[in-house]
Amino acid sequence: MSNYFKHKMRGKSPGEIAGMIIFGAIFITGLSILFGFVIMWLWNWLMPMIFGLTTLTFWEAVGVFILFKILLGGCGGFGGKDKKKTKTSNCNHESKRQFSKWEHYDNFWKEEGNKAYEAYVNRLNSKEETDD
Repeated sequence: MSNYFKHKMRGKSPGEIAGMIIFGAIFITGLSILFGFVIMWLWNWLMPMIFGLTTLTFWEAVGVFILFKILLGGCGGFGGKDKKKTKTSNCNHESKRQFSKWEHYDNFWKEEGNKAYEAYVNRLNSKEETDD
């Protein structure tokens, strides 16, 4: 799995990586603020009219969101123990399948990488010359 991340980050400067991390943190913060406002808006629009409940502030809406995530099992949905075990095993199976192709990446690159890359570039150059 580390080979996969090395491959994805190859050629990126530390500044670009830091920028991606900062952008991700800003994006997650913005998304959580948006969720708080959406929950507050929906609650204040529906609940007082339908059930006669009081309105919520932003922080109360964020608390309600966190409470629902805890009570309803996070991202896993409404399943019981059996469903969670099945879902976990599916997730592990999917992740193994996704990263298994990178298991031999370093050995391939040491043995054939430069030759294969040069052959690829030569094919591209010869294709461009025939197209011209």
